[in-house]
Amino acid sequence: MSVDYGVLFAYIVGIIFLFILGRVFLIPLKIIFKLVFNAVIGGIVLALINFIGSAFGYHLPLNIVSALTVGFLGVPGVIFLVIIKIIFNI
Repeated sequence: MSVDYGVLFAYIVGIIFLFILGRVFLIPLKIIFKLVFNAVIGGIVLALINFIGSAFGYHLPLNIVSALTVGFLGVPGVIFLVIIKIIFNI
């Protein structure tokens, strides 16, 4: 039984190529999952603030700006919106 080194080399190059290709597609998926996780946690905190704040007459409006802020920043975005609302009395 003889080993064809050309075929063996092709398999090794193919495996390395698949590894590199997998890494290239994995990085954007990590970013997407992180953004989705931030958006879900931020949305839950925003809803919780609106639910608890309704007893005190305080709420954060849900519009495109607040949704994008919470979506990208998560909980720090909610804190940012609370601070902006307190400072400007909107």
